[in-house]
Amino acid sequence: MLTPLADAVRATCGGKAGALGALVRAGLPVPDGFVVPFAAHLAAARDVSTTHGDARPAPTPGNLPPALLDAIAHRLHALGDGPVAVRSSAGDEDGAHASAAGQYRSVLGVRGVEQVADAVRACWTSLRSPQAVAYRDGSGPGAEPVMAVLVQRLVDADVAGVMFTADGPAGVTVVEASWGLGPSVVGGTVTPDAYRVAADGSVTAAIADKRTRVDRRATHLVTGDVAASDRARRTLDDAAVARLARLGRRVAAVLGGPQDVEWAMVDDELHVLQARPVTADLPASARPAQGPSPATLVGTPGSRGTATGAARIVRGPGDFARVRPGDVLVCPWTDPAWTPLLRLAAGVVTETGGVLSHAAIVARERGIPAVLGIPGATTRLHDARTLTVDGTAGTVTTHT
Repeated sequence: MLTPLADAVRATCGGKAGALGALVRAGLPVPDGFVVPFAAHLAAARDVSTTHGDARPAPTPGNLPPALLDAIAHRLHALGDGPVAVRSSAGDEDGAHASAAGQYRSVLGVRGVEQVADAVRACWTSLRSPQAVAYRDGSGPGAEPVMAVLVQRLVDADVAGVMFTADGPAGVTVVEASWGLGPSVVGGTVTPDAYRVAADGSVTAAIADKRTRVDRRATHLVTGDVAASDRARRTLDDAAVARLARLGRRVAAVLGGPQDVEWAMVDDELHVLQARPVTADLPASARPAQGPSPATLVGTPGSRGTATGAARIVRGPGDFARVRPGDVLVCPWTDPAWTPLLRLAAGVVTETGGVLSHAAIVARERGIPAVLGIPGATTRLHDARTLTVDGTAGTVTTHT
């Protein structure tokens, strides 16, 4: 009914759990856990269909079978009954050509069988969420979606982030990092520190103004302000960045190619939280120190290409109906719920976020130019004005 993480494979436990299972078997530092496999989801769906005459493959929220609850309680006890991370591991997630980055649910910091059961149901239900459906529609036809759920010990990180491992022996490893847990980096709500590790081991760093962080408080995640003295302080020294790069090479060797790795560090100990294939190349890191004119703003190149369209300031779901095909989205950051907008947008501009965030990954998969991390973009740029977004150079130009 449940699968130990060490035994997880993609065919029965999804891409996320399957990759982590391979890393566990190779002896890499992955938090222990277990998987609610595809079979449990399909069985729950059949129970719903039998009870309600509903043939949908995704069950609506309800009670998990008693035997499944008992199995989860047993596994949680074996993990120490502490806080856990409950994360999706869908059949179409973390693939070689489509990542589904951020499209399904993750619930961090839950504790006890009742909260874990609620989180499992949330992951199952997210298989049919509007953003997940829009993402799958944009990826072309595929197999009927199915969901496994990964449950792991939660790492209360001091520092966390994302790493793209080097593509070949002459490649560069790219690391993004910020204080606290990883959702602020993958969700693009903070502009993280960016580190590059060359083939010769040399490290270059671009230190960001990291204003917020996410941490666990009991069974909730809270967003708080970063102390003023830490905002411009390096999250990682060169030695830690080099250790991450070495870990990344081990991950890539086990999984057979360049990887997009989510990681966390606590008490100087590194943990691998996720690894999936890199689905689209990063744009070049070079960007101009300033724009060629006052009408040009400079940010981080997030997804290569150029697009021109009307600026559409989007601060939340209440603005979604205003977006028209060919508009340039200008937003504080992009949430996974905004994925349907990427089917309309010609380009994307954000106030915060790094090149390894979920939104940037999806933009690159969709071939949508994106420029990230332009402070105050939603007030410095004006609605309906014509913009040109150059996601290769990292510039946004307003046309008069």
